[in-house]
Amino acid sequence: MPDDQHPVILDDGVEIPSPAEDELWTVGAVILNADGKAFAQKRSPHRRLFPDCWDIVGGHVEPGESLPDALAREVEEETGWRLRRIRRLLGIATWTGDDGGGMRHEADYLVEVDGDLDHPVLEWSKHTAYAWFGRADLPRLKQNRAPGEYLIHDLIAKAVHPT
Repeated sequence: MPDDQHPVILDDGVEIPSPAEDELWTVGAVILNADGKAFAQKRSPHRRLFPDCWDIVGGHVEPGESLPDALAREVEEETGWRLRRIRRLLGIATWTGDDGGGMRHEADYLVEVDGDLDHPVLEWSKHTAYAWFGRADLPRLKQNRAPGEYLIHDLIAKAVHPT
């Protein structure tokens, strides 16, 4: 972990995969506020992958980067918040985008962050909006997604009302 980052708490039993050198990995962070609602941001309609769709904070794991370090970097880049704690693994998915980038493995985590949750610092060139999603808001996460492409909906549903 770079010296300029604060230590991240990893709860007991949280699985952290070790990617093989030839694998492409992404990470995602489901962030809850004090009301138990999950943060999502809407991707720009100009994005190559998943245009105009709701998404969680996350992105690609760089070569040589650990999954927790990638998660911390992505949280800070996309929101201005700092990753404080990784609470649990919500799931691992494998998917292929339509961008020619090949198969990706994605590890998505329920996390806690430090920062002003009322004022995220979005990358406005990549995102057009943000919102906090509770149980009643979950159907909105399916906007512009085909049936069977509900990964973000399902992850947030799992986080806002765990079984």
